[in-house]
Amino acid sequence: MAKKTVATLQKGAGKGYAKVVKVEKSPKTGAYVFKEEVIPNDDVKSYFSK
Repeated sequence: MAKKTVATLQKGAGKGYAKVVKVEKSPKTGAYVFKEEVIPNDDVKSYFSK
C-alpha cells in the first residue's frame, strides 16, 4: 500500500506533501509503534521535533 501513496505524491498535485514514518515506544507495552502520516513538506521538520 505504501507504494501507491508514494506514487501519487510524486505526481502533479501531491508534490507539496511527504509521507513520514515516526517510530515511538509504547509506554504501555514497551514495544515500538510506527506512525505514518502524509503532511505538507513545510511541516516535516516540526513534525519530527515534537
